[in-house]
Amino acid sequence: MTRIAVLVSGGGTNLQALIDAQNAGKIPHGRIVLVLASNPKAYALTRAENAGIDTAVVRRKDYENQDSFDDAILKTLKEHDIEMVILAGYLSILSEKVIRAYTDRMINIHPSLIPSFCGKGFYGLKVHEEALKRGVKVTGATVHIVNEIPDGGRILLQKAVSIEEGDTPEILQRRVMEQAEWILLPQAAEMIAKQIEEEKQ
Repeated sequence: MTRIAVLVSGGGTNLQALIDAQNAGKIPHGRIVLVLASNPKAYALTRAENAGIDTAVVRRKDYENQDSFDDAILKTLKEHDIEMVILAGYLSILSEKVIRAYTDRMINIHPSLIPSFCGKGFYGLKVHEEALKRGVKVTGATVHIVNEIPDGGRILLQKAVSIEEGDTPEILQRRVMEQAEWILLPQAAEMIAKQIEEEKQ
């Protein structure tokens, strides 16, 4: 069983989708054993505690520099024997040191069809604001492998979502979550966890 850490910064709706999928037996090759937050007030921590999952908080501002912050994250992951990392609305920047420790074993969900509306500065509502501003008719979500380029890693799964008349960024964000993010993320988690389990054999 692949030991998974989910990294979060906010409400944890994607985390909840993963917990629900795990409870429904949809991630048979993996188990979420740690939720690590960049913010001690993140509601995602409450969701984790309610599900009986260990939690940890590692805040960038508690460390002098990026290097010591990275070391603290890696130490926390190592203490929990983490084999795979899922970024679910995690807003701190991870350096190459952390990413390389989990090459091909770290995934992220992005609320657009990459390569549209992605890269540095594109996160949260900003993505949906830009999609509406440009007048695109279809948006969606993408799960990709994390590498050193923001939103630049190999694409694992994508799902399209229609933009409807009268959409606001908030309405669109919710639809993309419900119709794409919450479906794709557990599927990708199982895909990578299964690969890791096969490599162990």
